[in-house]
Amino acid sequence: MKHIRLVCLSLLLIAKAGVTMAQTQKDSTTVSSDSITWSKELEGVVVKAQKQLIKQEIDRIGYDVQADEESKTQTVMDMLRKVPMVTVDGQDNILVKGNSSFKIYKNGHYDPSLSKNAKETFKSMPASMVKRIEVITDPGAREDAEGVDAILNIVMVDGSKMQGMTGVVSASYTSLTGQMGKLLASLDYGYGGMSSRSTVSITDTDRKYLDTGNRMQSHSDGTNPGAIHYSNLNASYDIDSLNLLSASFGGYFYKLNVQGDGSTALTNPSGLPVYSFNNHYWMPGYSHSSWNGRMDYEHKTRRKGERLTLSYMLALTRQHTDQENTYSDLVNAPFRYTGSLQTERERFTEHTFQADWLRPLGKGHQLEIGTKYIYRNNNSRNTQNFFDLKVQSDYVDYSGIDMQTNNEFEHTTRVLAGYADYIYNHKKWSARAGLRYEYSYMKGQYPDGKGNTFDKHLSDWVPQASLKYQLTDAQSLKLSLTTSINRPGISYLNPAIVTSPTSVHYGNANLVSSHTQHISLIYSYILPKLTLQIAPAYNFSSKGISTIETAKNDVRYTTYDNILRYRRFSVEQYVQWKPFDGTTVVINNNLRYVHYENPNLGYRTFGWSDYFFANLSQKLPWNLLLYMAAYGKIGHSPNGIYYMQHSYQGYYFSLQRSFLKDNRLTVRIGANAPFNKYWTSEAETVNGDYRDFQQSWNNARSFTLSVTWRFGSLKASVKKAEHSIDNDDVVGGISKGG
Repeated sequence: MKHIRLVCLSLLLIAKAGVTMAQTQKDSTTVSSDSITWSKELEGVVVKAQKQLIKQEIDRIGYDVQADEESKTQTVMDMLRKVPMVTVDGQDNILVKGNSSFKIYKNGHYDPSLSKNAKETFKSMPASMVKRIEVITDPGAREDAEGVDAILNIVMVDGSKMQGMTGVVSASYTSLTGQMGKLLASLDYGYGGMSSRSTVSITDTDRKYLDTGNRMQSHSDGTNPGAIHYSNLNASYDIDSLNLLSASFGGYFYKLNVQGDGSTALTNPSGLPVYSFNNHYWMPGYSHSSWNGRMDYEHKTRRKGERLTLSYMLALTRQHTDQENTYSDLVNAPFRYTGSLQTERERFTEHTFQADWLRPLGKGHQLEIGTKYIYRNNNSRNTQNFFDLKVQSDYVDYSGIDMQTNNEFEHTTRVLAGYADYIYNHKKWSARAGLRYEYSYMKGQYPDGKGNTFDKHLSDWVPQASLKYQLTDAQSLKLSLTTSINRPGISYLNPAIVTSPTSVHYGNANLVSSHTQHISLIYSYILPKLTLQIAPAYNFSSKGISTIETAKNDVRYTTYDNILRYRRFSVEQYVQWKPFDGTTVVINNNLRYVHYENPNLGYRTFGWSDYFFANLSQKLPWNLLLYMAAYGKIGHSPNGIYYMQHSYQGYYFSLQRSFLKDNRLTVRIGANAPFNKYWTSEAETVNGDYRDFQQSWNNARSFTLSVTWRFGSLKASVKKAEHSIDNDDVVGGISKGG
């Protein structure tokens, strides 16, 4: 009797702690004690449990993917929709903290190809391969100058000592992982295809030039079908318990067949025609490739938590663009050619060397110091040929090549950086403070001799600090200040002039880096069935890189300058609620006020908007899982100092079922906007030398069928050094992706 009493008391305690147990055999038990009398015939005791999925730390918010039952049958993209501060719309566009400006880590270090090609990779990668997804809200002095608001860290499943091979195969993704002794290796390959129908894009523009009063109306419609291939090879070797050597190589390549038609007509203030023409454009040679390789050596000392990491990374990007334009039905055309061919070749090469040392200083104290050297080379060649316009008239006869331009530009950047970061953890308090110094040397030159060589020396101090207090076991409050740097890329710097009948575009070789400050407060309330998070934030910068647009004689001119004054106040809200077994509701919301200003010109734009995402997942009979989601933006938001963007909304559904043992085979059908043919977006120009209103239509309706099969039993993943290299400080360059 005493033994039975102890067993039942243990069951009660375990139920209170939230641990799942099951007793499958029918039993009859009677228990008596001073405080408990229980008599029950047990059909089977099931004590429900829900492991806490979300964890808040001093510098990040983590989502435990493996603790989510749905991770066994879903993709990483599906899991991202549940992560705080991450929103994904029906077209799989990812926003972190309400912004598209973020970089992606894998296992704690920067992955260039994944950052540039996250959309296609995450749609194919099974969530069962991922242990945890983290939003690093405050990266620290080690990388907080790298030009983004946040970092998305994908932590793969932990390694093990099991021998064998495992893998995942679907229609668009294949992954293999194998282990032989101390060597662990994985190979991933993915493919994505885009049809003409799925890439339809239509745009109408109605523009009025203020200097002449003339009105230009234009229409364009086109498609960009193509294919993308991406692959990654990762390997690690455990030299011994204190030394780890890891390496990786990967990237992606895509080629598109961009083509379309357009029409343009200009009328005077009285409505009489000035000129008109039609055009056909074709890009038979548009391709983009990005590859990177990395090696890391990590040495751990006998002191717990101390480690030294030495890293090298090579990043390569190549972009080729060939665009043909032919013009027809010309009436008083303001140009003297019937066609043009523009050829662009851009090459980006980057070498990075880095050393990091982390040392515990005592209970609750850590110091991290490091240094980094970057050698970055950009070069481009731009050629534009204009072909003949043969006019039979009494006044003029144009024949042969009318014009030819050829521009070469090379830009080199060398960055030497050093940092120190102090980390403190004691009871309910956590703190982090650091300082980073970056010296940059930038040089621009013209191999064709058409311009003067120039150089710049820049010095940047980058402070950061975070403070977190654990109010209760479920509640925490964190205050942080961070700084980021944006440096101009070759697309912004290249002074080559690119012209069309209605526009002229060129870069500014005198651009310099800009700073953005971020102040944020995050309140978190985390329980097994309910998670709430409210995060007000304020971002501001001066002398940021901004587009400069002017108009003269009904032609639009575009360049760049360090003139932007930017202010943004936002409140991020996140709710995850499990009201019933099998039901999950997720709401991500970002309410913001944005203010852009160009003090020199007296231009400003401002406005409130609300980006929202709501998702409901429901388990159904017969092992079915239903998803329903809605997303969009409410309000008019500024996009730079010239444009205002209007509201948009979208929705999608999916239904899936898993088969075989351990749900190894999963079939899923999805419908994105099944009742809408196109997504409509609207924008207008409110400052500058002209006013216009633009409407765009993109393909919305799509249906998908996916089948995924997991095989093997190895649960290992390739180990990687806990610290490695990350660079993402460039704006307006091909290093940012295609």
